[in-house]
Amino acid sequence: MWIKKTKLLSFWTVILLVSLVGGVASAVSAIPETTNIVADIVEKVSPAVVNIDTLKMATYRSPLAPFFSDPFFRRFFEGIVPEERQVPIKGLGTGFVFRSDGYILTNEHVVSGADEIKVTFLDGREFEGKVIGSDTLTDIAVVKIEAQGLPTISLGDSDAARVGEWIIAIGNPYGLSHTVTVGVLSAKGRPIAAGDSGQEYENFLQTDAAINPGNSGGPLLNLEGEAIGINTAILPYAQGIGFAIPINMAKSILDQLITEGRVIRAWLGVVIQNLTPEMAEKFGLKEAEGALVADISPDSPAEKAGIKRGDVILKVDGVETPDIKTLQQTIRSHRPGDVVDVEIWRDGKVITLKVTLAELEESISVLPVTEKIDLGLEVGEITPDLVDRYALREKSGVVIVGIKAGGPADDAGLRPGDVILEVNREEIKNLKDWEAAISEIEPGETVLLLISRAGQTYFVPLKAEEPQS
Repeated sequence: MWIKKTKLLSFWTVILLVSLVGGVASAVSAIPETTNIVADIVEKVSPAVVNIDTLKMATYRSPLAPFFSDPFFRRFFEGIVPEERQVPIKGLGTGFVFRSDGYILTNEHVVSGADEIKVTFLDGREFEGKVIGSDTLTDIAVVKIEAQGLPTISLGDSDAARVGEWIIAIGNPYGLSHTVTVGVLSAKGRPIAAGDSGQEYENFLQTDAAINPGNSGGPLLNLEGEAIGINTAILPYAQGIGFAIPINMAKSILDQLITEGRVIRAWLGVVIQNLTPEMAEKFGLKEAEGALVADISPDSPAEKAGIKRGDVILKVDGVETPDIKTLQQTIRSHRPGDVVDVEIWRDGKVITLKVTLAELEESISVLPVTEKIDLGLEVGEITPDLVDRYALREKSGVVIVGIKAGGPADDAGLRPGDVILEVNREEIKNLKDWEAAISEIEPGETVLLLISRAGQTYFVPLKAEEPQS
């Protein structure tokens, strides 16, 4: 009997083992054959990803220089001239070839103000690069090198990308060439700022693939090996939250960047905000739809046409504008000089005004980079142009208009359009206040900035560096 039971047990054991083996085999067969798909894509596209090294010259003046403008002080130092010299500021970033005849996509902030641009390929080849077109509002630039038959990366369709799909980032973080990180597309259409001026930081792709300073300008790839975004920013003090410019945004302006060197945009000249149900009730609207005019730029098309603060824009040329984003897109679909019918709600009535759109100008009043310390940023006075460009709500402070790739500000996640309200808990109202505040800071000191971004404020510590010599 025991023998029979043993044999029976062995029989079922064999069946069980066979079942387990069969299950394992089935599981194995269910694993895609493309388990090395990331490696295959990286191997294919890496030759088209380039390192971008920049060199920008800045003027260094002795800390005593301001005193020499005072005649009284100058009497005691006859013949002494304060030291003044040019010092190089280095930057780094990433780019990728999208046309085989030497056209490279990158971020505008990577190459902004660069006196020299060096483009290095995976195989070690180096070329001198030249910016042939750039756009600060989208943070996109096209760099040209003299070469033919280059490997390229295809431009995909960012609109078709799905949240949750796997993506790949390749870049030059901290100078670590061709670093590969993998993650998922965490979200689409992340809002950053608002306004009809052309400021386009309202539509970022979000990813948890690691992005660091130096990744800026590199490709965000899908599993087809297509670029669906341009890696551009990180969220300070967060883990696994990076942002990329949708590639469709780049595709929409590439022709202008290559042929004109810039993007020509239509301008309405209003600061707008979305309606809430409570606000809609106060304005006598049944639904919270429309773009509320919060402010008017002086001498703008909107002002000339009679648009007023408190108007709600309902339609532009028959296209409904239920929110800020739709109004932005509608205005950007037109050219300067176009005459459009703007339907507005005012005092319980619908009226239509004809507006002749103008060209968005990009003049900026910028304070030169400080010579004593390097924070890796440039700031400008709050002007109507910058209010329009970045949809600013602040009336005082200074606006960040330039970020040095790999600098302290870049490391902290700051970007153009951020408004500096305080330095070391001292209020900053204008460029004069800013200059006075940073003149007290020494290299190596930690600087505490109060930043306003899209109506929210937060503190950001930066470590002041010595200017590179």
